[in-house]
Amino acid sequence: MTEKMSGGETLSMEKDELVHRAQDQMRRHLEAPDWSLREKVALTCHILFAQGHDSGLAGQITARAPAPGNYYTQRLGLGFDEISASNLLTVNEDLEVLSGDGMANPANRFHSWIYRARPDVRCIVHTHPLHISALSMLGRPLKVSHMDTCPLHGEVAFLEEWPGVPVGNGEGEIIAATLGDKRAALLAHHGLVIACRSVEEACVLAIQCERAARLQLLAESAGQVRDIDPQLAREAHDWVLQEKRTQATFAYFARRALRALPAGGVDPLG
Repeated sequence: MTEKMSGGETLSMEKDELVHRAQDQMRRHLEAPDWSLREKVALTCHILFAQGHDSGLAGQITARAPAPGNYYTQRLGLGFDEISASNLLTVNEDLEVLSGDGMANPANRFHSWIYRARPDVRCIVHTHPLHISALSMLGRPLKVSHMDTCPLHGEVAFLEEWPGVPVGNGEGEIIAATLGDKRAALLAHHGLVIACRSVEEACVLAIQCERAARLQLLAESAGQVRDIDPQLAREAHDWVLQEKRTQATFAYFARRALRALPAGGVDPLG
């Protein structure tokens, strides 16, 4: 337990000092349930379903499994709202099913290319949410110009030309190269891909990408979007993308999704 101040001492502190103080408090006080990796993937499916990221059977969510070259993903034929920790597949880079029933989405192939190119990536989200998809049809990159979306500052690449259905190796090479070292990419005439260091981070950034696209389309319908100061955007980026904060945000969205489960619905933790 830290020593309590008598009051008013923080009012003379510099911003950097206040930031470090808040970061220390978050590390000590923010907690999240000890979900397994499979449970986090299943929860992400339900969270993104609730956030409007579903598009029938399109889209995939994957996470690196413990064995090198393997990852967890959902079974083709199930929607995001039908995924549970128990019905996830374990597949290898060739999309051969190592455990579970059914088959993986053939479009998962480009995930293998991203995992090979990016050892830091632990989770990939690919979805076709409404506003991201609409923006992708205009041939314009995602614009970050609001505090809430600053975690995306400098993080979103743009693939200008659609290479077609991503079931071939060529598409995997193109998407992985477009992504580079960034956490996200807007794919023209297609959708969104997120590549992050954790399931929680991938889920939260996927939500923010769709929100950013919606904000951009709304703002551009009224006028010209003003640029945000890059230094302030980076400050907000680093503030929001703290691991503890990201975990807490994911846990909040998970609680919402679990509370909203319909009677007879699939329990992601089941």
